[in-house]
Amino acid sequence: MVDELISRALERAAGRRPPESTYRLQFHAGFTFRDAAALAPYLRDLGVTHVYASPYLKARPGSTHGYDIVDHRVLNPEIGTREDYDAWVAALNACGLKQVLDIVPNHMGVATNDNPWWNDVLENGPASKYAEHFDIAWHASDRDDLRDRVLLPVLGNSYGDVLEAGELRLSFEAGAFWVAYYDRRFPVSPRSYALVLGHRLDDLEARLGAEAPDLSEYQSVLTAVGHLPDRTETDPAKVAERQREKEVVKRRLADLTARSDAVRQFIDETVALYNGTPGDPRSFDRLDELLGRQCYRLAYWRVATDEINYRRFFDVNDLAAVSTEREEVFRAAHELVLALLTDGTLEGVRIDHPDGLYDPQGYFHRLQRAYVLALARHAYEADPAGAATPWAEIEPAAVERVEARLAEIAGATGARRWPLYVVAEKILGAAEPLPGEWAVYGTSGYEFVNAVNGVFIDAAGERPLTRLYRELVEDAPRFAEVVYRCKRLVLQASLASELHTLTRQLDRIARKGRKTRDFTLNTLREALREVIACFPVYRSYISDLGAVHDADRQYVEAAVRRARARNPLTGPSVFDFVRRTLLLEYPDGATDADAAEQRRFVGKFQQVTSPVMAKGLEDTAFYRYVRFVSLSEVGGDPGRFGTSVEGLHWFNADRQAKWPYGLSPLSTHDTKRSEDVRARLNVLSEIPDEWGEAVRRWVRTNAGLKRAAGDETAPDVNDEYLIYQTLVGAWPLDGSPEVLSGFMTRVQDYVVKALHEAKARSSWVNPNGDYDRAAREFVAKLLDPAASQAFLDDFRPLLQRVVRLGLFNSLSQTLLKLASPGVPDTYQGTELWDFSLVDPDNRRPVDYDRRRELLGGCTAAAALTGDALLKWTADVLAHKEDGRVKVYVTHRALACRRDHPGLFSEGEYAPLAAAGARADHLFAFARTHAGASAVVAVPRLVAKLCGGAAEPLGDVWGDTTLAVPAGRWRNVFTGEVLTAADALPAADVFRHFPVALLVREG
Repeated sequence: MVDELISRALERAAGRRPPESTYRLQFHAGFTFRDAAALAPYLRDLGVTHVYASPYLKARPGSTHGYDIVDHRVLNPEIGTREDYDAWVAALNACGLKQVLDIVPNHMGVATNDNPWWNDVLENGPASKYAEHFDIAWHASDRDDLRDRVLLPVLGNSYGDVLEAGELRLSFEAGAFWVAYYDRRFPVSPRSYALVLGHRLDDLEARLGAEAPDLSEYQSVLTAVGHLPDRTETDPAKVAERQREKEVVKRRLADLTARSDAVRQFIDETVALYNGTPGDPRSFDRLDELLGRQCYRLAYWRVATDEINYRRFFDVNDLAAVSTEREEVFRAAHELVLALLTDGTLEGVRIDHPDGLYDPQGYFHRLQRAYVLALARHAYEADPAGAATPWAEIEPAAVERVEARLAEIAGATGARRWPLYVVAEKILGAAEPLPGEWAVYGTSGYEFVNAVNGVFIDAAGERPLTRLYRELVEDAPRFAEVVYRCKRLVLQASLASELHTLTRQLDRIARKGRKTRDFTLNTLREALREVIACFPVYRSYISDLGAVHDADRQYVEAAVRRARARNPLTGPSVFDFVRRTLLLEYPDGATDADAAEQRRFVGKFQQVTSPVMAKGLEDTAFYRYVRFVSLSEVGGDPGRFGTSVEGLHWFNADRQAKWPYGLSPLSTHDTKRSEDVRARLNVLSEIPDEWGEAVRRWVRTNAGLKRAAGDETAPDVNDEYLIYQTLVGAWPLDGSPEVLSGFMTRVQDYVVKALHEAKARSSWVNPNGDYDRAAREFVAKLLDPAASQAFLDDFRPLLQRVVRLGLFNSLSQTLLKLASPGVPDTYQGTELWDFSLVDPDNRRPVDYDRRRELLGGCTAAAALTGDALLKWTADVLAHKEDGRVKVYVTHRALACRRDHPGLFSEGEYAPLAAAGARADHLFAFARTHAGASAVVAVPRLVAKLCGGAAEPLGDVWGDTTLAVPAGRWRNVFTGEVLTAADALPAADVFRHFPVALLVREG
């Protein structure tokens, strides 16, 4: 029976095909399930197959992104009710659309009063039934006041100042005591109720009389409080009993205060005494004592840098990491998601930040297993015969069988077909492969973003752009050095507490060996800091089972080698010790417990290198090193200048062979710049001399627009150069005064964010108000004709040329996204021109009415033929600024995918060669599958291609030809039919339209 159940579950899973294309929607209070339901017909007509939804489980109130989930069991009420959700799902089904959901297994939001797990931990400490749901180092600190307590760095000033200002207020509601700090409420442990309830007890006796029933009940409650076990009790049975006893105490107090005005008044008066009187420091001693007995320590927010003892998402105090490696945590966090997968509401999931997980490989395996088991259980319990034996009794056998079947799948050759469609938000370093052992279909696609972007960057522009940058910014270091310095900065500042915790763990290991016990805590800390700062990728994946893959060994040894080279005054023995520890080389005489401790250290080390890389690289170095900011993209390397044609062909072929269903975006909610901004900036790599001369003029012209900010002039030239690139990249196509006014504000906000992320002149932690204001004023003056007419007169001609050429780059990369190996993903709104910057700029409302209107024209054009269609496409090109041309390319390419299932998702990928004088400007490939064939061809480096011509069309291509298999080929954009013997003239391929998607007709 079990074998049959699992086979049926796997058959059902196999019937759900991976997406052919996705469209990302960002849900929040301003874009709800109802809004999404109304959008379903538009997405169907656009041609996508799956909606790719941002997290929509219950998040903190006001969340604009959904990654701060507070309850995995329910939908976010700000996005809609369950009825609204069901109506949206019904609308998707009616339009033939499916859904992929972004889920968050690594962390939860803890910034508000809404997280029941976190509230229980704050109330009960290590004795909470959720204490091990969160990754809390209960005993890592040397300070007694943090033992068995959680540090909560939430106060706006030092604890003593906040306390004595009366900003912390004790309150009593519904039988429970709370400590309020503005809109936050922190539970008081019932064990410590005795402090409050026992205060001035003689006064209550005098009011009620010694024999009063209410007094007797009050005294009984006080006695019960005194018998509650303390927070160090962790025996599960006793913890459960303690929880019941606490709830009884709260109910009895609630009942008593509800029926006895005298008791309620007495407690209120006592609470008032605890809340003290500002100006009288001693009046807060009682509240101070009460807070000292809680399972948390309220602290100034700046304390988090050094002392926070729960793992976070990067350095965000409001996001506490959860221990998903624990089975009970995994089940609780995935219960609703698995239910939606089981009933067919969801077709797949995207996993946010898997590098934060203790064991990503184990997590993905557990997720696939849980999915198959959920399908099997659903089928079993739906069968009347299943009622005879509870599922719990057959589950062990089912688990064993699922494990065997998953092992068979893992051992299969070729692109794997796991039961559940899963993609991982994994950021890969240069030449770093996605671990083949992961039970996923690929990544969320940042490597695709950078590979495609790079082919539109002219490698010849690297030297002059580097020369310009070093001329502007004296002693500008190489990018690798910037990254190293930024990672060290992160370890010294925002993630210092994580480094401290790791150091204490390593110290315990060192003290067990006679050859390592002399390493001081400071020596170990410095060695770890250097190794992490030199780590070449986000993290390694050394298994808790002791497996060390060759790639992981190379990463560790490279990091240690570089760290040792950078620190010649530090004895090499400590670096050797770190290397041996990380590579699980156990010392002689190590016990099983010693080996387990070493593996645990390695696991925690791997959870630290990832946020250090993310904060140091993406959120610091990318904003400091601005030689050419199109390269400063998530998953990118600004030190590597572009991608060759051969390199992109290799990338595509490798992706088709290994990960054909990984996502292929050009923009995401996390990209530093939208696809169209990067496409425009890439033109600058082709005209570096013209750009360099312009920038030099602007620096001279605009010197008078700067002003003093402290001891320096702001903005400095590095920030000024970033501003010029930002203006060129994001300048709106609509140059009306109203639009430019909004653009100015957007750029100002972006620049201040960039300054804070760079952490060189200002920061989020210590904002430099003078410098920030000076930078904002500089942007305002640049865009004000009254202040900078000379600059604007010089700027606009260059801008207009770059804008025009950048649009062709955008069309080319759009078609590559839609036809290359992988699942093309369109970020909301980017089917139209989009010149957004980093969030929150890229999360502005999308004008779907405008997009519906443009798509309506495109769908009508699909019915045209011959000269009528050519006339329509000519009009679209003549007015390309209105965005119809990008919508048209997106719509027609998605329709082609829909009309030829499997051709682009499973079809063979073959590079096509070009010949002739303009061959370097043509990128092309063929896709073939089950008798169907298509050819994709796009121009690149269009500034050099076009020269003085207006567009990359027709005779611009000269004698260039494209090798194409013999046959008749129909251009899906123009309707033209081209006949090839063995090649086609590029001038014919691009006669009437700047990109080509040719489908073989015979």
